[in-house]
Amino acid sequence: MSQTRASRRRTTLLAAGVAAGALLLSACSGEQPGSSSGDTKFVKGTGEITKVPEGKRTEAPDLAGTSVDGKKLKLSDYEGKVVVLNVWGSWCSPCRAEAPNLSKVAHDTEDKGVQFLGINTRDLDKANAQAFERSYDVDYPSFYDPSGKLILKFPKNTLSPQAIPSTLVLDRDGKVAVRALKSLSEKELRSALDPLIDAK
Repeated sequence: MSQTRASRRRTTLLAAGVAAGALLLSACSGEQPGSSSGDTKFVKGTGEITKVPEGKRTEAPDLAGTSVDGKKLKLSDYEGKVVVLNVWGSWCSPCRAEAPNLSKVAHDTEDKGVQFLGINTRDLDKANAQAFERSYDVDYPSFYDPSGKLILKFPKNTLSPQAIPSTLVLDRDGKVAVRALKSLSEKELRSALDPLIDAK
C-alpha cells in the first residue's frame, strides 16, 4: 500500500470514528433520525419551559395507538383531566434521570384529576421499554411509538414535543398549557401542574 493510500485510509477511519462519536453524543439530545427511513427528526432540547396563557393555547391532536403493554390507548379517553404527556426512551439517560420524579408526581396527583401518559420512542424492542417502566415504577401507560409517528401529529409551529425527553401538560380542555424541552425535576413538574389542577 502506497504512503498516499495509507494516509487516505487513516483519514477515512478517523472520520468514521468522529461520526460514530457524534452519534453517541447526540443519542440523548434527540438530534437524530426518529425512524429507519429518516423521515422523522428530533431537535436537541433547549432546556426551556414554556407556559401558555389560557386564551392562547392550541389543542393537542388526539393521539391513538397501542401501549408498551400492547393495550389500546387514546388521548381523548382522558378528556376533562389535566394530562401530562412525556416523550421518553429507555436508551436516554436524561429520561432515566427524570423518571422517578414523573412517577412520584403521577402517584401524588392521581386523585386530583391528573393523568400521566408517556410516548415511548426509538425503542425498537418493547422489552427494553417494559424493563424501564418496571425499574422506575412507572405505572401509567405509554404509547409505543418507535418511529415517532405520533409525535409528527403535532402541527408545525406549535408547542410540539420536539426533543427527547420533552413533556407537555394539557389543560382540562385538551390544550397545550406547558411545554418542557428538558428533563424535569419534581419541583418544576409540580410548578407546571399546580395552576392547572387548581383552575376550574
